[in-house]
Amino acid sequence: MGHLLHLEKFLRLKHRCGIAVALTPRLPGKRDLPVAFTPRQLKKYMFLWPPYLGSGVKIREFADDGSRVVVTHRPNKLTQNAVGTAFGGTIMSMTDPFFMLASMARLGKEYKVWDIRAEVDFVKPGQGTITADMRIDDDTYALIKEKTEDGQKYLHWFEVDVTDESGETVARVRRQVYYRRKQK
Repeated sequence: MGHLLHLEKFLRLKHRCGIAVALTPRLPGKRDLPVAFTPRQLKKYMFLWPPYLGSGVKIREFADDGSRVVVTHRPNKLTQNAVGTAFGGTIMSMTDPFFMLASMARLGKEYKVWDIRAEVDFVKPGQGTITADMRIDDDTYALIKEKTEDGQKYLHWFEVDVTDESGETVARVRRQVYYRRKQK
């Protein structure tokens, strides 16, 4: 929760500086949290979010239509683990909000979208620059819309390989995202 508060403070600062920030609808018992950005804003400012600020995770691409997000990380003396490779937690954080955020960019405010579950298989040590190339195709978005058109929830698993500079798989990450079309 502390990270969300830091993000909220950062976003309020952006708002005071004249950068538009969209707010999500109020959840019962919760304050509004500013989480809706354009993909361009996410690419530009997400590295300032505390979990990414110190980890060296960088957003290289965030497609306006929510079809692709490319994230990289290069371990250095401040971010590597005891044996000089990428921390497992950093590998997980490379994929953490991006299927959810890409979906929010594509589906808009008519949908509730939450990143709810993750699994990872570490295949080999992450040395050098590692990359997560996350994609959501049009057929997947059509399936999400079909499954949620009557207001029912739909849980979808996404998979992404985190690869090293030679294209070899470092880790296989699966993330489950919750979708529900909001009632009008």
